[in-house]
Amino acid sequence: MPTLLLLRGFRFFFYMNEHLPIHVHVTKAEREPRVVLVPEIEVTFCRGFKKNEMREIIEIIIEHYEQFIEKWNNTFGE
Repeated sequence: MPTLLLLRGFRFFFYMNEHLPIHVHVTKAEREPRVVLVPEIEVTFCRGFKKNEMREIIEIIIEHYEQFIEKWNNTFGE
């Protein structure tokens, strides 16, 4: 599970057997959403995060969007 970013207690990562669409997983204290990056940022699964935490996660994703896409492409050859 390559870690992309550790920030503010959130861990952004991919699983090694990922599939399209391009997305990231985020964990913090046993909670984990899945956020699709392409074609647009969209939360497709969320377990346990409050709305304000999800806003913070989305802000971080927007801030590091290009980095996440580049790491996906380098990891999965898309």
